[in-house]
Order: sequence, then structure tokens, then C-alpha cells
Amino acid sequence: MGNALRFLYEQCCKPTTAGDSELLGHHGVSSAKVGVSALAQDLFHFEITSQVPEGLGKHVVSSKKAQANWYRKLIEAWREAKPPPKTPEEAATLIIGTLKRHHKADVKGLLTFYGLPLPHTLAKLKVGAPASLPVGVKYEFETLPVDAKAVADGDTMTVYVSTIDPQESSCIPSEVQMAAVQRSEARAEKNYAKADALHKRIVDSGYRVLNFQNNEEILARKYRIRLKGIDAPESAMPYGKEAKEELTKIVQGKSLRVLVYGEDRYGRCVGDLHCNGKFVQELMLKKGFAWHYTAYDQRSELAKWEKEARAKRVGLWASSNPEKPWEWRKDKRGGR
Repeated sequence: MGNALRFLYEQCCKPTTAGDSELLGHHGVSSAKVGVSALAQDLFHFEITSQVPEGLGKHVVSSKKAQANWYRKLIEAWREAKPPPKTPEEAATLIIGTLKRHHKADVKGLLTFYGLPLPHTLAKLKVGAPASLPVGVKYEFETLPVDAKAVADGDTMTVYVSTIDPQESSCIPSEVQMAAVQRSEARAEKNYAKADALHKRIVDSGYRVLNFQNNEEILARKYRIRLKGIDAPESAMPYGKEAKEELTKIVQGKSLRVLVYGEDRYGRCVGDLHCNGKFVQELMLKKGFAWHYTAYDQRSELAKWEKEARAKRVGLWASSNPEKPWEWRKDKRGGR
């Protein structure tokens, strides 16, 4: 197995040390790691090897042929889920719904194997359960640390999400999986020309292999982000450079929580960004490096933060009549 995929495997399924052996779950990992990540990794490996996990037969009554059929169905269901499961409750619900026509004993055994909630406990958890995400949010994810070069301007950036994330791990295209394995093998053989060509294939598919400390490699998915509800000056406008520098200062080297509401016409995820518990749009508005984009977001708190910055005459509000970025873009499109 290549370094990139080995890293994915070890993060979710790496055995604990001998001193922790009493805490091992069914997959040879601590109970804290058995669950969504283990299921995602088993689906990931099944798609490559067509092999169901060892030990599953002790918990279910059906044959390995039937078990393989479950995993094929679960892979398809996981890919179709919007968003894919991220919590034990969501993963359990997906299994129960996908395998509802199969033996109840098998469904229960599969849930037990992964340490996921059983049907009767899941029903209890759902009663009165609050919504986990704000209204309008379709899904969320956590990014890898943001590179300063990935910030395009004061309201747009590129981020990467590790495919270790359960939401990503079973959605990796098979051609990307194989290219990652082949790239690692090529690098091990010092065939760097082949490795670079394979990495170009990975990049063209919307992924990238990133290097971190200790030369660890992570296969990550690329997302372009447009901050919801604000519009910062374009790079060529007054305060455009300052807006970009401010956003860079906020996010550089940090992992972000992104709440995605949808996509714009350019294919960018439109979302709220949170960095170290702080709302990034709030910071940009209060510093006076963005306008409240009222045409697309009517949240009153955004208007309030812009008003505070105007009153203090900070950032672009130091100018007596700053040009609105949407009007600037309109003029450029009109050739003025």
C-alpha cells in the first residue's frame, strides 16, 4: 500500500500499543475510533479489494457472498447521501435504511461490529433531538491548515479536506485511489517523472497529495470557498490588497470549520467560516474590509457589524465614498 493510502489507513485503523490492548475493538483499534471512520475505511478497502473485513462473520449469520453484497449497497448509499454520514447515528441510520430488507440479526450484527447505535437506541435518540446545523446549511466540514497562497482575495479561498474524514473517505473516485497508490510506489522506486504525472492526474480530479510534518502524506480533496454574506473589495480596487491580507492573517495555518449553504454559479461552496471559534465574516466586517452583501444574505447581525465599522470609520470606511465591489464588477463587465 502506498504512503498516501497507508496514512489514511493508519489514522483510522492503526492498532493501539500493547499497553492499550484491553481497549481494542473489533478492528484492532481503540473503542473511540471504531464507528464511522472504521466503516468508511472498510468501504474504502472493499471498493479496491472486494474483501469484507475479517471478524465480521462472528457477528452476522449470512455468508461472505451476502456480506459483499451489503458493502456494495452501502458504498452506493454512502455516495448518494447528501451529506454523507458523519456521526454514529447518521451511519447507523444509513445501514438500517440500506439493509432494511435483510435479516434483522445481520443488521444488528453489523451495527454491533462497528459499535454503532442499535435500532431501538437510535429511536430513543431521535426523539426531541435538536437540529445539528443552522437553518439552510446543507453540510459542514473541517479543513486542513490553510496555506496563505490559497487566499485569492478578501472573500474567496481554496481549502483542502483530508480524505480521512468519514464524509470524504468513501467518496474518493476509484481512479484517484489507484493513482495515489501508484504515485507512492513510483516515488518509492525514485521514478519521479511517473510520480509527477500521476499527481497531475490526481490534481486534475480535484484532489492533491499534501506533505506535512515528518514527511507524512495526506490525500486531500479541494474545495473553493466563497464567504457567505460579505463582499470584499476586488484585488484591483482600493483596499483590495488590505482585505486579502486581513483574511490571510485570520486563516493562515489554521484549520477551519466550514458550514456550506450551497454552490454559486462558479462551482464554489458558499459558506460560513469559523476559525478558532471565531466567525470569519464577523471579523472581516468589523475590521471594515468587507461590505454586507445584502443581495444574497439578509442576516441582521451582518448589517449590525458593517454599521459598527462605518461608525468607527475603519478599513475601507475611512474613505468618504468607497465604491461597492458589485458595482465595480458590473462596470468592468460593461467595459467601462
